[in-house]
Order: sequence, then C-alpha cells, then structure tokens
Amino acid sequence: MSIAEPIANLTSGRLLARNAVWNLIGQLAPMAVGVVAIPPLVRLLGVDRFGLLSLAWIVIGYFSLFDLGMGRALTKLVADRIGSNDQESIPPLAWTSLFLMLLLGIVGGLITFFISPWMVYQALKVPPLLQVETLRSFQLLSASIPIVTVTSGLRGILEAQQRFRILSLIRVPTSIFSFAGPLLVLQFSHSLVPVIVVLMIGRLVGALAHLIACFRAMPALRRNPVLQQAVVLPLVQFGGWMTVSNIVSPLMVYADRFLIGAILSVSAVAYYTTPFDLIGRLTFISGSVTGVLFPAFATSLAGNRDRTTLLVGRGVKYLFLAIFPIVLIVVTFAPDGLRLWLGSAFASHSQWVLRWLAAGVFINAIATVPYALIQSAGRPSLTAKLHLLELPLYLVAVWMLTRRLGINGAAIAWTGRIVLDTVLLFFFSDRMLKHKPVFMMKLTGAMAAALALLYAATFLQTITAKTVFCLVALVTFALTAFLGITPDERALLNKFAGVKS
Repeated sequence: MSIAEPIANLTSGRLLARNAVWNLIGQLAPMAVGVVAIPPLVRLLGVDRFGLLSLAWIVIGYFSLFDLGMGRALTKLVADRIGSNDQESIPPLAWTSLFLMLLLGIVGGLITFFISPWMVYQALKVPPLLQVETLRSFQLLSASIPIVTVTSGLRGILEAQQRFRILSLIRVPTSIFSFAGPLLVLQFSHSLVPVIVVLMIGRLVGALAHLIACFRAMPALRRNPVLQQAVVLPLVQFGGWMTVSNIVSPLMVYADRFLIGAILSVSAVAYYTTPFDLIGRLTFISGSVTGVLFPAFATSLAGNRDRTTLLVGRGVKYLFLAIFPIVLIVVTFAPDGLRLWLGSAFASHSQWVLRWLAAGVFINAIATVPYALIQSAGRPSLTAKLHLLELPLYLVAVWMLTRRLGINGAAIAWTGRIVLDTVLLFFFSDRMLKHKPVFMMKLTGAMAAALALLYAATFLQTITAKTVFCLVALVTFALTAFLGITPDERALLNKFAGVKS
C-alpha cells in the first residue's frame, strides 16, 4: 500500500463530514437525556444528594486529567504512523501508552482516595448526616480513575483511525446509563453508594466496549502486546504540554466569575454566567469538527501537506458557515430572548454580556482549526506557552475592565483575549503550513464583514426591524456562501446529503 492511500482514505471530505456529524450526535444526545432525567433524580435524591451526585459526575468527567494528555498524544502518534504507512509500529506504541496511562490512573486513584476525607470533612460543606456516605462514595470513585484513563487511550486509538461512528455508538448508551442507572437504583435505595457503584459499572463496560472496538478496528493489537521504551519520551513530552493547556484553559474560563464575585456581587456572577453558559453551548459544533480534523491533520501532515492545507481551509469555511448565522440571530435578538426566557432584570443586565460573548464564541470557533493544526503537528508546547502568556494579561484585563464597566467589562476582556489568541494561532499556523495569501485575505475580509454585521445588529430596537435585518442578512449570507463553495465542495455536499448513515 502506498503512503497516499491511507491518507486519502482517512482524510476524505465525505468521511470527515460524516464523522463530524457522528461526533456532534455523541455530544448532544447525552445532554438531551440529562434534560429529561435530572428532574426525577432531584426529586428522588433530594437537593443535597443530587448536588453530591453532580460532583461525582464532574469528578468522573475530569478524571481524564490524570492521563497527562497521553490520550491526545496517542491519537497524534498513531495518526502519524498511519500517514507514513508504518502500521507495524502501532501495537507497541499503543500498548506502551496504555500501560503508562494505567500507571498514571493508579497514582491518581491513590491520591484521590487519600484526599477524600479532607474533601468531605473540610473542603466541601457536606451535611453531617451525609458525610460518611459521601466519603465512601468518593473513595469508590477513586477506583474508577485507572478505568477512565485507559479508556481515554483506547478512544485515542479509535480517533486516529477516524472511527467516530463506533465511538458515538459507545458514548451515547454509556452516557444514557449514567442517568438511567442511578434512576433504577433509586427505586430500591436512596444512598449514594449504590448509585456510585452503578456509575463505576457503566464506566467499566464502556472501557471494555472501547477495547473490543480497538481489537476489531486494528487486529494487530491482539497479536503484538509488547512494550517499547523508545516511545515513552515523545508521549510524556507531548502529553505534558497538553496537560499545561488543559490546566490553564479552564482557569481562563472560570477566573472571571470569581473576580466578578470579588469585585461586584454574587448576583452579578449570575447575570454573567447565565449568558456565558448559554452561548457556550455552541462550542459543541466546533469541538465536533476539530475533534475529527485533529487526527486527519496528523495523518496528512505525515505525507501530504497539500491535503492538510485543503482541510484547514475547509474546516475554517464550514465552521464559519455553521456558526455565524446562529451568532447573528443571538446578537440581534439578545435583549428580547433574555426577557422572554428569564425576565426583564436579566435582559437589562445581561444583553450586552451575551452579545460580546457571542462574538467571542464565533471568533473562537474559527480559532479551533489552527489550534488543532498546531497540536497535530506535534507542537503542543506552542499552544501551552501562548496560554501561559495570555493568562496574566487576561486576569489584569478582567480586573481593570470589570471595575470600570461591570460585567460588560468582563465580557469585553474575554472576547479581547479570544481575538488575541486567534491572531497568534493563525500567525503560527501560517508559519508552519504557509497558507496561501489569498486564503488569509479572504478570511480577514469575511471576519471583518461578519463582525460589522454583528455590530450593526445592536443598533436595532424594534422586533420588526430586527426580523427584517436578519432575513436580509441571512439570505445575502446564504447566497454569498453558495457562490463561495467550489464545485468540488458542492459535489461533496451532494454526495454526503445522499448518504444513509
């Protein structure tokens, strides 16, 4: 098999588009189930126990931090091997990575086990009657960490092979079980302990499902379970820098909320957080697309950089086309939507927060493409250093602007950081891939026109004016987008539309 063949197979537009849809389904379906399942869970558990269960879900979700970024590193390295047609070296790489992740998971589990008493009796305000029950639950959760870290590695192997369909088919039922399992147990007991046991069983079954899927997708894994010392250093280097980004990024997401609470008030935090969480849901779209593009970039960079350039251009274009119409509607109708949803007080305090954050989310969606490119090229140190550089600048900006402009200032600071981040990411990706000047000029012009439209929308006052503006803008946008799609892309969309998944 030539090098070009695996690259063409794993980076074809039709496959990537279909996988992006599967990725989106895998993320949105559990959210829909949660909307239905949470009310009866609150009723059966009570507010205190449900709060603790929520913490358990968060702990399970963030246990993957203990893999030190090795799951993402494994995706990149396996995709590299596929792109360079070096399939024989994948099994030792995979097994060495999984073994390291198991060890890290065990260390993380021991740490969690021993700090559980401090968390329950000092850090968290757990009601005295629930403290023993909560301690046992958290200690049980510590045993799940090795399972979660190994599952992260298995998922990385499947992502490198563009197996997003099977990943979603695993993710959806296991996520549903994380809600349905506790509901089933609560028919017999209202203790958290059996609920946590059920969650652990679900995670174990999910890990086994990922392992079986890996064996089916890559039978060589069953025949060559050996370890290789030479791959340890690349894994640790890549994963270590990924971990820096994974730690710093959440700080920049949540630090503004604490600063608002310290500078203004707790009620101001609510007025800021609610629109932030609302518009933040759009990141599922960009995350679904770049989650598929990351292994595709790594594969194509290994043997066909022209293909990588094409994928970058299409990724940016499709995210622009998918997200801008939503953001335009949000910015235009922000005060009306907030008033209808949460009342006049929220509309008065939060409308400009929502508008600024919506613009930032739109820009950030475009930035996820060069971000994925840089990391897939084996440069996670670059994005980590950018985050370390941005963090103090951002915190100072939030502090100063919040004191002067209130929560609107915090939103301006967040969007300003996103603009800086986007410019730097495209600068470094251009040096890495050498984008064509025409591409950068078109992108700059399109972004400027889009932001100008968003700004114009904020001057409209009546529902009629806003509706007419949106209709005219969206029709014009649709016609421009249609003219901007190349014949190859149009043929791809036609083929994809006719595919029965």
